[in-house]
This record gives sequence, C-alpha cells and structure tokens, in this order.
Amino acid sequence: MVKYDSTHGKFHDTVKAENRKLIIDGKAITIFQEQNPTIIKWGDAGAEYVVESSGVFTTMEKAGAPLKCGTKRVILSVPSADAPCYSNRVVDLMAHMASTE
Repeated sequence: MVKYDSTHGKFHDTVKAENRKLIIDGKAITIFQEQNPTIIKWGDAGAEYVVESSGVFTTMEKAGAPLKCGTKRVILSVPSADAPCYSNRVVDLMAHMASTE
C-alpha cells in the first residue's frame, strides 16, 4: 500500500517490515495487531494521532478509546452516527470533545 499507489505511483524510497515495525525511508512505525484498541498503550508507542479506518469503531465512545490511552487525536475515515463530520468527511474527535467540556 505504501510502495505502490494507484494515485501517486511507485514510492522510490525504502519500505520494509521487521520486528513489528513498518520502516519507511528509515523511519520506524510500530505495527499493532490488536482488536481491542484500549489494550494498546498509544502514548508509550509515541502515537499522537490514531486513524480509525476499520469501520468498526464509528461512534465517539468507541472511536475515542485511544484518547484514554495516551493519544491526542483520533481521526475517523468513515461517517459516524454521533461525531461531527467536516466537508472532507474526516472527524476530529479531540477537537469536538474539547469544545464540549
């Protein structure tokens, strides 16, 4: 998905996976294979932003779980039943939650 993209073409730098990390052009990104996002220590992993694109966690309560585990923002890539939707269909839960406190 990173190396070959139908819109942007071929990525010409290094892309590889090793030791539960995706390494793109020398920068490591930790990979998780966990179905329950509350188990992941997002803050410890250095995750400031989490993109929810599975389509499973689409309510503010469910998609907001990483906020309780150390991340700053959660971005939904699918429409939500109760989170605000912006013109580009991306939802920023943290901004909404901060504005309602």
